[in-house]
Amino acid sequence: MSVRRLAEEAAQPQTFAFSSDNEAWVETLIRRYPEGRQQSAVIPMLMRAQDQDGWVTKAAIEHVADRLSMPMIRVLEVATFYTQFQLKPVGTRAHVQVCGTTPCMLRGSDDLKRVCREKIHPEPLHPNASGTLSWEEVECLGACVNAPMVMIFKDTYEDLTGERLAEIIDEFEAGRGESVRKGPQIDRHLSVPVGGLTTLTSFRDEDEGASVSAQRPSAANDAPPQGPGAGYAVSDESQAARADTHAAETDSSMKGPSPEAAAAADNRADDVASIDPSKGAQNPGTGREAGTRQGPTGQVERDAAEFGETAGNSDGEPRADGPLKAKGAAAEDRLVQDFKRVPGDAPRASSATEDLGNKDASASGVFEEQRRNTSDTQGNPAAVSPSGAENRSQPKTDRDTKD
Repeated sequence: MSVRRLAEEAAQPQTFAFSSDNEAWVETLIRRYPEGRQQSAVIPMLMRAQDQDGWVTKAAIEHVADRLSMPMIRVLEVATFYTQFQLKPVGTRAHVQVCGTTPCMLRGSDDLKRVCREKIHPEPLHPNASGTLSWEEVECLGACVNAPMVMIFKDTYEDLTGERLAEIIDEFEAGRGESVRKGPQIDRHLSVPVGGLTTLTSFRDEDEGASVSAQRPSAANDAPPQGPGAGYAVSDESQAARADTHAAETDSSMKGPSPEAAAAADNRADDVASIDPSKGAQNPGTGREAGTRQGPTGQVERDAAEFGETAGNSDGEPRADGPLKAKGAAAEDRLVQDFKRVPGDAPRASSATEDLGNKDASASGVFEEQRRNTSDTQGNPAAVSPSGAENRSQPKTDRDTKD
């Protein structure tokens, strides 16, 4: 990143003032901005100062800061940021800016810089001995198709060679810079291809008496012509970028169904696809499969066996004679008998009539006895309350032993 500084004090003028014409222009410029926004005029004012003196002096920066009620450092920041502002004296007759970016470099910008070193000064931003010419290398100037190019003040000179740039510099040095042709320096108009046009080489008004219009090809499937100028003879050039979409499906003259018919068809489709959300909401397990339907799982038969769900009976209560009821009653009876039994008695024999779902009832009783004869209840009758709640045994003391 280059560092841009103001010129030495020896080159700086002591004062600055706009000319009468530029002063009127500045007054009009400042009035364009609303109250409190006049500082937005800083860039155009600096440009006008540069056009007047050829470069931006320190006195000009201070003058603009005073006119816009800005700190001087703020205006200095603007002047040093934009490379369009020249902070040192440049040639009074020509300041040549040579584009050195890739397109111009590939097309011979190095040869242009060589000419500037030879005819102006070996170093950029240094005027020649008479102070009339200077040069510098800059970034892209915006005419890459016409590379290489240079800019002298506000005009561009394109399609250059070293020899042609030398001639242009000599003309400016002699004070005849206004007579030099601007733009491309070869035989072409603006940025058209070198050698002339290769497309659109003829126009309708250039062919006297000759018809350049052609009948549009017939549409596919005998569909009528479409688009602008449908049914009329049009020139090929006017339709060069249009896609040929002659098909019955894209024919704008064909009418679609009426709005009433389309609405009726939509309603019929909605009726077919509509589902009653309350249907089956009372069934067990509703919504567990996220509304999908699966193959037979046997759940209906199991529910009927345990809950007695038959046709017309879906209250969800267990059957009076079902295996779930018998299993639950047997377990409840066994638990009550275990709590009523006095500790130390023999375990109650299992009834032969109990049906625990094809399970061994005696084995279940053993498990219950083992569960109750734990270390905190065994040998302590007081550990079981009459209500059936268990109390943890308390450690014996000396008083209990004496009693």
